[in-house]
Amino acid sequence: MSLKEMEKLFEMALGLGDDWYVSDIAFAPEEGRLDISIDFERGMRFTCPECGREGCPVHDTVKRTWRHLNFFQFETYIHARVPRATCEKCGVHQVQVPWARSGSGFTLLFESLAMALVKLMPVRAAARILNMWSTRLWRIIHHHVDAEEASLDLSGVVHVGVDETSSRKGHNYITVFADLDTKRVVFVAEGKGADTLEKFKEFLESHGGHADKIELFSCDMSAAFTAGIQKHFRKSEIVYDRFHVTKLVQEALDEICRGERRELPDLLRKTRYIWLRNPENLSDKQHLRLEELRRAKYGLKSARAWSLKEFFRNIFNRDSQDMRWGEHLFDRWYFWATHSRLEPMIKVAKTLKKHKSRILRSIETGLSNGLMEGLNSLIQAAKAKARGFSSLKSLKAICYLVGGKLELGITRLWWLTHTG
Repeated sequence: MSLKEMEKLFEMALGLGDDWYVSDIAFAPEEGRLDISIDFERGMRFTCPECGREGCPVHDTVKRTWRHLNFFQFETYIHARVPRATCEKCGVHQVQVPWARSGSGFTLLFESLAMALVKLMPVRAAARILNMWSTRLWRIIHHHVDAEEASLDLSGVVHVGVDETSSRKGHNYITVFADLDTKRVVFVAEGKGADTLEKFKEFLESHGGHADKIELFSCDMSAAFTAGIQKHFRKSEIVYDRFHVTKLVQEALDEICRGERRELPDLLRKTRYIWLRNPENLSDKQHLRLEELRRAKYGLKSARAWSLKEFFRNIFNRDSQDMRWGEHLFDRWYFWATHSRLEPMIKVAKTLKKHKSRILRSIETGLSNGLMEGLNSLIQAAKAKARGFSSLKSLKAICYLVGGKLELGITRLWWLTHTG
């Protein structure tokens, strides 16, 4: 292939169109590097980047370099004289090149690859693959996440899930808000508690939404969340998430099991997860062991508590979203739990009784924080792989990446630029 043919090939690959052309290609295999020089035809006129006026003459040029996708194993760089155009209205401004965003040292396709990688692996690992400093990669991430966050349209949000997570164990917290209908993260606030609801209201209303249009919040039984919703979203209904509520019953079961294991260590050794796991997740061997314990002559407290846990869990497992039937089952469970002589179960039953209507509404609406639980698992996994994040800003960005379903503008912009 001749040099001219190679230049034409790269022009097509880069989508340069009629305004730009490849003027030179320098290949240095010993350095593992490919340099592509791009130029524009003499006498070319450009569009003003400020007002969109066409036919602006070139005032002068500035030499720029961008990192591009590797050509096989070779790092590739694009060099160009970028013109500054004179607009009668706006003055002199640098024009926008079609292969990179303004102010970036990377091409759009390189940034698109980088953003795809950080969705799949820790930022440090992605930076090693791309052979760049992780701080530069974080700048790319923050730019595109911030841009997507700013462009969110929240006018259709009516059902919201809210949950909190820590940046590190025992450290600072963030609160995540998600649209339960589209199943995506829409806002991440630093901190936890009632103040985050005020921040969410401000963000919502600055992105086309309105507090009065939010019909329902799904959350845990946090008094702070409840107070914040009642103060800032007065027309919204609060539904206590079934996963958090069931977790309270499981914690009561675990407390009972721990106490009984101390009394019967030989019989109950290594049985904790048999009691706590859902039956459908047990192995055949664990099922047999569970049945043996339930039939044991000792009349185990753990077995009685396990039956209470399973009965409570089944209140929410019905295919029919029948509020009256759910209330009937709840009342039966409450009577059983309060007469079980199991103090942890009695305590949690009385707590849940106070909030019965908000708990049972999750049956009728069919909404829950299952999305939030799944998202929290992804966030925790990302934190574990990255061994924590250096700042809350970075953790917030990861939340948007793993749960925001972001349609990153770098990909959209590249296709719009190259397909018209």
